[in-house]
Amino acid sequence: MTKPEISKLGYVSLVSTDLEKSLVFFKEVIGLEETEVMDGVHYLRAWGDFQHHTLSIRQGDRAYVSHIGWRTKQKEDVLAFKELLENEGINVQRIEPWTTPGIGEAIRFTVPSGHTFELYYDVKKPAADEKRASVLKNQTYKAWAKGISPRRIDHVNLHTAEDWKETYSFFQDVLGFKLREYLKEDDSNQILAGWMSVTALVHDVALVSRQKDELPTPARLHHLSYWVDDSQDVLRAADICREHGLNFCGPGKHSISQALYLYVADPGSGCTVEVFSGGYLIFEPDWEPVAWNASERAFGNTYWGDSITKKEIIKHTIEA
Repeated sequence: MTKPEISKLGYVSLVSTDLEKSLVFFKEVIGLEETEVMDGVHYLRAWGDFQHHTLSIRQGDRAYVSHIGWRTKQKEDVLAFKELLENEGINVQRIEPWTTPGIGEAIRFTVPSGHTFELYYDVKKPAADEKRASVLKNQTYKAWAKGISPRRIDHVNLHTAEDWKETYSFFQDVLGFKLREYLKEDDSNQILAGWMSVTALVHDVALVSRQKDELPTPARLHHLSYWVDDSQDVLRAADICREHGLNFCGPGKHSISQALYLYVADPGSGCTVEVFSGGYLIFEPDWEPVAWNASERAFGNTYWGDSITKKEIIKHTIEA
């Protein structure tokens, strides 16, 4: 029997302690479009995202990520994953179709890193209203309508204080992620950070292993990332952040992934967003993961530009 597969990152479910500030940030600064508001939850997506939403935000008494959604390759994969996960001893919650607007039947579970994942296949792809719709048939909204205006969601970066061997094994052997690049201890094979994907991207998810005393809670979200088309868009993002009085890190370029970056935090939730562009794609079926040593960490993080190792803004994580 063929193992079930994940096709892509779907959405992030965010809880904010100041919903009003978060909505201004994500709608006016980042430039996401709102597709629906239901029961106090706001559903947003970028102008090139097709499914109902790639981010949901609601008010809460603390800031955290409720769960991270991933779309499977086939409808049958959802229940196939349920069976596979239960055979691994994972408790799986079944979510009735359309309980979450735009999302069909789903399963939700906690991975060994401590993060909550959701898997689903069926989605709704609502059209934009006439005033916001693009004239392009292969694009949802007009580009550049407001804010930084990213094309699509790109990846999430997760931190965990749980066992690194069990966590990386689960992501690869059970969920099917491929390790593309990784950071390890100089004198051992202990993985400190791994960049993994189910697509041709260098990473759909990055996972960073941290000691328990370094994290307030075992499972954290370091950042979520939205993709812009080119380097000029990243520079434009810096102008927009400055106009809104927001501190940011970047622009710069990672050695790992070779991508351009800018990091800025949502004032409402504290959630950091990476504006992301460039990099490379992986099409080789026999790709060998690229290893970086801990002594190369600063260079791996910053090839050139504003060093992320010196910026407090991206050291901030929220509970996930």
